[in-house]
Amino acid sequence: MSEKKVAFVTGALGGIGSEICRQLIAQDYKIIATVVPREEDREKQWLKKEGFQEDDVRFVLTDLTDHTAATTAIEEAIQAEGRVDVLVNNAGITRDATFKKMTFDQWSQVLDTNLKTLFTVTQPVFNKMLEQKHGRIVNISSVNGLKGQFGQANYSAAKAGIIGFSKALAQEGARSSISVNVVAPGYTATPMVTAMREDVVKSIEDQIPLNRLAQPEEIAAAVMYLVGDNGAYITGETLSVNGGLYMQ
Repeated sequence: MSEKKVAFVTGALGGIGSEICRQLIAQDYKIIATVVPREEDREKQWLKKEGFQEDDVRFVLTDLTDHTAATTAIEEAIQAEGRVDVLVNNAGITRDATFKKMTFDQWSQVLDTNLKTLFTVTQPVFNKMLEQKHGRIVNISSVNGLKGQFGQANYSAAKAGIIGFSKALAQEGARSSISVNVVAPGYTATPMVTAMREDVVKSIEDQIPLNRLAQPEEIAAAVMYLVGDNGAYITGETLSVNGGLYMQ
């Protein structure tokens, strides 16, 4: 059973997820991280790359799109740690195509990973938070869930769904001191984005009023604000971190 506060993070090994974990660990959290099982030992490589200790992170090796198996694995991890104080739903994929040419498989893969897994992950965590009478949930959406994006009908639909889900759950959790909020990043300088051609990155930056990509640290800082003491009175809200890309 953990003596530290415990944060459950999906998509932990990605660019934004790694920085969220780094800032949580710096605040003395123990991390429960979900990882899709693969042959290569990604977990140990990630720990070494990020400079984390093995006891900083409990890995849950499971495919979140397999609801039954994933639910069992998540419940076992929560039971082993004895508590869960923070949940960050960060797992996501893209399968871009214009809607005219989009296959049902492309549609389904994105909805299954980006939206349907919210049920699988959040329900056991939320139930534990109800038992504890406290908890913080932050769901990672996207600027494209707010404004839409050409060639991303699937991704935009899933990310918009995250916002609606969060507003509804915020109402259910409020009386048990459980806050539920959303962080909606714009284009962020993750390894995947910065690996694109320089002219493509420049064309993206030209669309952003602040004329640059977000840094993963800035996205993680928004998450930390919402799970920290200064964010205690905020629930059901979407915090946009997009450099002014989408102004209402």
